[in-house]
Amino acid sequence: MAKEECITQRNKTGDPSTLRNRKTFPTSEKTLRTPSTPVLKDKNRHTAGLKPEDDTQSSNGTSAQLSARGSFSDEPQNKVFLMLVVGLSLSTRLYKITEPPHVCWDETHFGKMGSYYINRTFFFDVHPPLGKMLIGLAGYMTGYDGTFPFIKPGDKYEHHNYWGMRGFCAVLGSFLPVFAYLIVLELSQSHTAALITATLLIFDTGCVTISQYILLDPILMFFIMAAVLSMVKFSRQRYRPFTASWWLWLVLTGVNLAGAMGVKFVGLFVILLVGLNTVWDLWRLLGDLSLSLVDIAKHFLARVVGLILLPVFLYVTVFAIHFVVLNKSGPGDGFFSSAFQSRLIGNNLHNASMPEYLAYGSTITVKNLRIAGGYLHSHWHLYPEGVGARQQQVTAYLHKDYNNLWLVHRQNNNESQSGTPDLVRHGDVIRLEHKETTRNLHSHLHEAPMTKKHFQVTGYGTNGTGDANDLWQVEVCGGQKGDLVKVLRSKVRFLHRATGCVLYSSGKTLPKWGWEQVEVTCSPYLKETPSSQWNIEDHINPKLPNISLSVLKPHFLEILLESHIVMIRGNSGLKPKDNEMNSKPWHWPINYQGLRFSGVNETEYRVYLLGNPVLWWMNLASLGLYLIMVAVASVALQRGFSLGQKRIEHSHVLMRGGGLLLLGWLLHYAPFYTMGRVLYYHHYFPAMLFSSMLTGITLDILLKSADLLLRPPYCDWLERAGQMVLLLTALYSFYLFHPLSYGMTGPLAHEPGSAMAGLKWMDSWEF
Repeated sequence: MAKEECITQRNKTGDPSTLRNRKTFPTSEKTLRTPSTPVLKDKNRHTAGLKPEDDTQSSNGTSAQLSARGSFSDEPQNKVFLMLVVGLSLSTRLYKITEPPHVCWDETHFGKMGSYYINRTFFFDVHPPLGKMLIGLAGYMTGYDGTFPFIKPGDKYEHHNYWGMRGFCAVLGSFLPVFAYLIVLELSQSHTAALITATLLIFDTGCVTISQYILLDPILMFFIMAAVLSMVKFSRQRYRPFTASWWLWLVLTGVNLAGAMGVKFVGLFVILLVGLNTVWDLWRLLGDLSLSLVDIAKHFLARVVGLILLPVFLYVTVFAIHFVVLNKSGPGDGFFSSAFQSRLIGNNLHNASMPEYLAYGSTITVKNLRIAGGYLHSHWHLYPEGVGARQQQVTAYLHKDYNNLWLVHRQNNNESQSGTPDLVRHGDVIRLEHKETTRNLHSHLHEAPMTKKHFQVTGYGTNGTGDANDLWQVEVCGGQKGDLVKVLRSKVRFLHRATGCVLYSSGKTLPKWGWEQVEVTCSPYLKETPSSQWNIEDHINPKLPNISLSVLKPHFLEILLESHIVMIRGNSGLKPKDNEMNSKPWHWPINYQGLRFSGVNETEYRVYLLGNPVLWWMNLASLGLYLIMVAVASVALQRGFSLGQKRIEHSHVLMRGGGLLLLGWLLHYAPFYTMGRVLYYHHYFPAMLFSSMLTGITLDILLKSADLLLRPPYCDWLERAGQMVLLLTALYSFYLFHPLSYGMTGPLAHEPGSAMAGLKWMDSWEF
């Protein structure tokens, strides 16, 4: 009785958040007969795929009556709430957007890459190009000319127009609370749940900070949330399949999936979320006996087009634009093959003219055919004590450099001093002398530094004088004795005469003593692989005529594939460095450690990326609370307890809407435990969005369950008091921690007179 009276009391007060509780909707067909929705006959009545007995509930636990009447989010009151969320979100993100007026944290990377797009200069990054393209476009549209160097954090912007790029990221970041509000509103049909969610995100210092700078994260999260919102909206159209609105939300889901994947490979997680939801949707349709197999095939093909073919097409189009815009040689050339480089204006291989065949006395660069295998390289530094012989380091270097140059000599130094030089042939034994240091390419039976089953490769000798371990036999892959070595086009292997091993680029990154360059070894395993194959890229010999090489420029699909291989290998190569701060996934939900965006000491303008600890710990507690509530509701439903319509709807919202959000959180968080690459705190933010939305639904239903404890009107008072406590907690905690986002100067947190005095609740926080 207390439960029914509390519902009645709420309806008397006109609370629109309980509209659905005014009466229990019957499951008969008459329920769906409204003036705006005439009764459909036969199979068309259930074209969306629900069986008649399922009509009382949509996929998110709300009644079919609401679907028939129109979206709950279309009500006038929702528009007021939505405008409030938009206004607060924009104001918190755009406030002090130009402060500090210097480069902060990863702006040094992504601002620079935006400049590269404006200047059309080719570069390499481990992420797909869409985010950087949009940053460059935002800068260009707001008057930035692409001339600021973005060398290091702390560099002053001075007269350069940087606010457009920051403002673009901030505006996209402002959509996150808005999208979260709309998603939760659709899943729960509760304004209260939606407003709790929006409050958690609007007043989260971490969300504010990460949205205010030239970074990929706000762009990525914009597309992730837009994809989830589109997916949820599409699910709401199940009663109107193949209508304009149904197609609109399907297409928008595909567009946003392409956007998320086009910014970072983390977009794969939201693709997996949408994919699992789609599989479940199709499985439900398959069980609807009112649908013919032709109808099911139409649903299947529509989703293939909207959620697979369209995103793939858009994703590939992003790369096509990327390759067209970046047509000038730049710092990324060396990561790619010689054929790839030949298409870049200004690269020495573009419309290349050089001697066609390798000759003795030539100066050359030798490039490994493994993707991102690097150029054969040496420098004056020696291998450290305890790492093989203490001789000169030989590595593979991914950038063009003077230390990549080598001289080709006969084994007995008996080159022709005049006339046309002799050409190098398959089977010849040669010596390679490093031009800068005059040491010979050398190997011996000492083990390699990283690949212990291989032999060490060093630079040895003085002015070209060494020993028998400096001799290498040239082998043209697929060639015969006497075949000439064609520059750029021949795949060449170098077999060490003394040990029988083959010159090899392992792809492993050397420690700091090796300048984090790629390890070069001599492999005793003679199987032909790209790691043991090389080509002659640069070839200088004034005694030979230059010819214009007919370098076959690669096809689009070839450079697309090569780009992805290089990006994937680049990502896997991002290992934690010595003494580098490396965050652990278990640190993130508990807000264990943040990130310095700007400043270290009390004289500098300091910005520190840290989520509002009160709200983040509330999210963490709500995860446990959600599991308990779902367990209790499941047992109650299974035992057939009389719960009433309101409690049943709450259970469905928890299990279906909440379950979707919990799955989203897991998919965006759990995979990081399996990753070997270096991880940072900001990687958790996409998962945090799902956690905040789940908190909104969980706390809303918890507060609406006050009638289990109290009679009316006390249950209403308790519910309103709980909502006010949540709001005031969010506001006050944001007031306390807002200097982390908007900047602070003066004493540090542990010093008297600091703006953050007494707020360093964990020793691991560095403000």
